[in-house]
Amino acid sequence: MVVISEWMDAQGLELLKQLPRPVSYQPDLWGDADALKRVLASASSLVVRNRTQVNAALLDSAPELKVVGRLGVGLDNIDVDACQERHVTVVYARGANAIAVVEYVIGALLYSMRPWQAWHDAARDGRWQRHLGGREIHGKTLGLVGMGDIGSRVARTARFLGMTVAAYDPHLAPFHALIADGTVSPESSLLDLVSRCDALTLHAPLRPETTHLIDREILRNAKPGLVLINTARGALIDESALNEALHEGRLGSVFLDVREAEPPAMPDPLASFPNVHLTPHLAGLTQEALGRTTSLVLEDVERVLSGRPPRSPVRWP
Repeated sequence: MVVISEWMDAQGLELLKQLPRPVSYQPDLWGDADALKRVLASASSLVVRNRTQVNAALLDSAPELKVVGRLGVGLDNIDVDACQERHVTVVYARGANAIAVVEYVIGALLYSMRPWQAWHDAARDGRWQRHLGGREIHGKTLGLVGMGDIGSRVARTARFLGMTVAAYDPHLAPFHALIADGTVSPESSLLDLVSRCDALTLHAPLRPETTHLIDREILRNAKPGLVLINTARGALIDESALNEALHEGRLGSVFLDVREAEPPAMPDPLASFPNVHLTPHLAGLTQEALGRTTSLVLEDVERVLSGRPPRSPVRWP
């Protein structure tokens, strides 16, 4: 039996009907650990998003489990080591939402350079105020933290738009194609990167060493008016340090699609700043991306269950 413990889009629900095995779709099951364990007692596969905590205790309640499918790319909620110890394959939607996230980032960059809301308000009220100019992203410097698939795509797109692109990634190989062809210039430290870039976009995984990567020291050394974009993981940013930097007026536009706690506790102090733009972790959730994600993961789940190698297994160092 295939168990889905979190919500699935309409396209995904149609794909479930095509699976050649029983399916249990319970989108709220992630919130009831005991019920989830009971259902998994006879399950061969589990499909999750980012709320179901796939840990050792849960895996021990699922003796027949062969594969866990992650409808997304982040693995914060899946103990991959515990899965490997129990010979449970983990598959994920590698690259499925990359286009959607890249478009979100580029859209945020474009929005940050011009006073769109002021233009709209003035024109709507009959005030033809053409002195409200803006800036171009052409010629600006974009800093990337993380040069995986999405970061690399952002780099190519930004370079095409005339931006200078620099990146910080401790795991970036010196012979990386984007370095070799001059698309990206590598920085040896995050401090060096933030001191020179006009905008910074985060594409790093959340690990102990990357938690609060953007802290007080980084924000205090950032170029004045820095545009900050985070579509990766909320805990990459120390939100108390961010709040402090915003109060001091040191940042330009800030776009947060992810938060340290999701949803954040209310009242949300970051929501009070007019230059902070908040979205509920949906940068990668276009209709097209959802379709690709579900199709890729369900196909890989079925491949594992039928004894074939998956196309997108997790490779854990």
